[in-house]
Amino acid sequence: MHLISRDSPCYYLTSVAKDRLPVFRTSEIKTVTCAALDEARNSGRFALYAYIVMPDHLHVITDSTLSASRTLQFINGIISRRIIAFLKDHDYETSLRKLQHERRPRGYSHSLWDHHPDARLLLTEKMLMQRVHYTHQNPVRANLIKRAEEYRWSSIRYWNRRILEDEPLRMDIDRIKWRSGGGASRSFGRA
Repeated sequence: MHLISRDSPCYYLTSVAKDRLPVFRTSEIKTVTCAALDEARNSGRFALYAYIVMPDHLHVITDSTLSASRTLQFINGIISRRIIAFLKDHDYETSLRKLQHERRPRGYSHSLWDHHPDARLLLTEKMLMQRVHYTHQNPVRANLIKRAEEYRWSSIRYWNRRILEDEPLRMDIDRIKWRSGGGASRSFGRA
């Protein structure tokens, strides 16, 4: 169980697509992204507490099993490889050209990400819940939907305890040990 504290914080991670390109705008790409996030979680053995995939960026809240930079390496590395492979396999030449750069020492010729990801420490349950709410409201603020619950590519249904059978990505919020004793639904305003 994860008791959120200064000694055991959560990470709020933000990764932005190169040049803010709307790489994640299609359901197919978002499906690949969610599968890659799940793969990153399993490979890095960290917990996922919340997420959202927006057209040009994503937010993820994780535990602190690994360092923030190591967690981002798993997340951004695996998502990047899977998305670029998908674009190549499906002949998305225009998209690939936008992500192309000079061949790097490790042999990469495409970059999915802006190379300035953001990592914030969440030291309390209150900080966690503020970031969970903020994350889930992203598509509302972007005028993609009217209500956060309408957006498929987020963890809001886990937090509202209204999980779909075909949920794109499972969350590990049952691993959080709540000081308040009420669990995620109580903390999310669903007592």
